[in-house]
Order: sequence, then structure tokens, then C-alpha cells
Amino acid sequence: MKKVEMEITDIALSGSSSGAYAMVLGEVSGNRKLPIVIGGAEAQAIAIEMEKMKSSRPLTHDLFKSGFTAFGIRVTEVLIYNMVEGIFFAKLMCADSAKEIEIDCRPSDAVALAYRFGCSIQCYESVLQTAGIKAAELEEPEDAFDTTEEEIIEEKPKAPSLKELENELAQALTREDYEKASQLRDQIDQLKKTN
Repeated sequence: MKKVEMEITDIALSGSSSGAYAMVLGEVSGNRKLPIVIGGAEAQAIAIEMEKMKSSRPLTHDLFKSGFTAFGIRVTEVLIYNMVEGIFFAKLMCADSAKEIEIDCRPSDAVALAYRFGCSIQCYESVLQTAGIKAAELEEPEDAFDTTEEEIIEEKPKAPSLKELENELAQALTREDYEKASQLRDQIDQLKKTN
């Protein structure tokens, strides 16, 4: 079957269910997106690795990588190979010096390990045709709201200073709240770019 190389384009809080996140994979050479609902812990594990942040203790996916590496096993590819009733299925394609094996897993765990091993994320074309959407479909249309400008009261809160954001970032890292730390890091970077 034909494979399509994918990469993470976004991880955002899902509006559909409490505590769930939407991991959006996008074609490397195309404009289709594949949204997959994942848990908060997995979203955090992926975001930490994408942001190159380090936790004070190894997280579950770090432990898996250390264990695999200690026994000479490497993850060579992640493959999203099926979707049944809205549930996606993935495999870790693993190899050591003697053989290659496939390990069935959830896409969220597979992607978290793909980022740790630096391997490609692939998806069968058939899955992308069934569950993929065009990038434009993810965007909200401009006329989605009926509110007129007169009905909007613009109260802009005072933007936090760089120092305040850096203090909040330090506190978030101390609490090991890596999701908040990632958001704060983005705000700091944005503030530095505008100044």
C-alpha cells in the first residue's frame, strides 16, 4: 500500500471531550490533515519532546526509548495503518541487528516515540483518504459569528511583561506543568519578536 509521510502541525485542546487533545498530522508534501484525538498525558509527552524541554525525571516514553536503546532496538518508522469506527491504529517498525518486528500501539504513543527516535511518521493513503481533511476545512469561516462590531465590547487586558512571563515559566517548570510551560515559552518568544 502507498504510504504518505506526515508531521505534527498542531496539538490543541479538543472541544469535543474533557481533557482530550487533537493531534493534527499534516502531509509533508501536501495539504491534507489527519486529526486524531489523544489523551492529555500523551499530548504533554509529545509537546515536551517537540519543544526540547527536559523533565526532572524520565517520562514513560523516555523510559521506553532508554529500554529499547539499551537492548539495541531502534524504531525505524511509525505507521498509521488503519481506522475503524473513528479509532486509529498504528505500528512501531522496530529493528535490531538480527531482525525487524512490528509492534501494535496507539498513534499518540507511536508519535511520541517517533519524535524521540527521530524517525518518520507514515500513514497509509487509504487511511488519509477516509479520515483526512483539507487544511482549509480546519479553518473557521469568517461569517461563523453573527455578532456585529457594535456588539463587541473591546476590553483588552494588560499584557503581561516579559519578566512576569519568565517568572510564570519558571514556576510551571518547577510544578512540572509542561503544557503550561510550552504555552508560556510561545508567549515569551512572540513577545521577544515584537519588541
